[in-house]
Amino acid sequence: MKQLKSFALLLIPIIGFSCSSSSNEQTFDSSVLPRMSQEQTEKVIEDFIMAEDGATIQIPAGFYELNTQLILDNKSNIIIQGAGMKETVLSFKNLKTGGEGIKLVGNNLTIQDLTVEDAPGDGVKAQHVDGITFRRINVTWTNGDKSKNGTYAIYPVQCKNVMIDEVIASHSRDAGIYVGQSENIIVKNSLAFGNVAGIEIENCDNAEVFNNVARNNSGGILVFNLPGLPKSDGAKTKIYDNDIIENNHENFATALGEGPNGNTVTMIPPGSGVILLAAKEVEIYNNRILRNKTTGVAIASYQITGFPSDAPNWSPYTSDIYVHDNEYDRTKGFPDLSRELGQLISIYNAHGKAKTQDIIYDGIWDESISKDVTTNPMRICLSEKRMEDLFFTRFDLTEGEDNIKAYADASPFQNCTVPVSTNVSAMAGM
Repeated sequence: MKQLKSFALLLIPIIGFSCSSSSNEQTFDSSVLPRMSQEQTEKVIEDFIMAEDGATIQIPAGFYELNTQLILDNKSNIIIQGAGMKETVLSFKNLKTGGEGIKLVGNNLTIQDLTVEDAPGDGVKAQHVDGITFRRINVTWTNGDKSKNGTYAIYPVQCKNVMIDEVIASHSRDAGIYVGQSENIIVKNSLAFGNVAGIEIENCDNAEVFNNVARNNSGGILVFNLPGLPKSDGAKTKIYDNDIIENNHENFATALGEGPNGNTVTMIPPGSGVILLAAKEVEIYNNRILRNKTTGVAIASYQITGFPSDAPNWSPYTSDIYVHDNEYDRTKGFPDLSRELGQLISIYNAHGKAKTQDIIYDGIWDESISKDVTTNPMRICLSEKRMEDLFFTRFDLTEGEDNIKAYADASPFQNCTVPVSTNVSAMAGM
């Protein structure tokens, strides 16, 4: 199949319809807090260094200016306890060494009731942790949306049994709440705004994302499987009861490296509610997907990126997707043209140029299963109420970018279900 390259020459007729937004919004004003002394700040650093298994690290109210990372290395059963998101603020604006503000490695770790500001890298990173809870954590960058901000605000990677509850993540140049290469995950009751990606589940197994608000990001909620990572294909994600609203923020991401995995987020078109990329077994239901100017739900295979799509133990196709009982509103404005996927949607959709879409499917499928995409070989199941009133587009890219076709007929992808079981119900009440 020919890969998409560039639509730049096709933009002239509708370029005036594209717009973007930016934001300096902050949830709390940390400038009103008392500045803690050097001695008080050094005690926090010492408490991290000296913590023994089973300890509780108490961080009293105040504003702490740190010039070093806070690290827990191979510890178990530790609670890091602040006085509240508004009361305990850890600022890493003056950090000279390391990248993350806080880095956690161990088992059964909890961090709660505090704010992290201005880490040069990730805000709070947990790696190789079995049992990690982030609760009532606010992570942000105080200069707003800048490409020099840290990559991720909340960042568990290669972890098991992840709980993210009542957190706030803003102004990350990649994802606010990012869970990568992990298993058994709950993200609930949280707010992500002003990021490139609000919430991202990447190469993970068994994840539930519910009761969250993703607003004013470039993309609201993402489920990606990328090639070449230590953990290959992930599967089984449920996205439900979320408010995915007006994710029309400009994409201010910068490439993290030369390889494709450092560039994928740069391709997100502003105005994307939910994006699935090479995703497996995803159920999306009971969400309010409102006023995202490009598309409400995008179902795409990895080939749409144009990057090489061969890797061991990994498939580039999105499959076993069940989208049902969501609420849509496509009245915000015109699709974004700053990214190629946005150009594809705006120019070639089946309902007319510069028309926001409710659901799009790139129509790329595994031809070894069937030669006809209308047999629904990838098991894409759309069971939305009043589907006839939604703007749905399936693209046909088989003849390359010079002859792109689009179809509004969703009937081949209706009258089927693929319910997803995540096996994380025991964690939901934590």
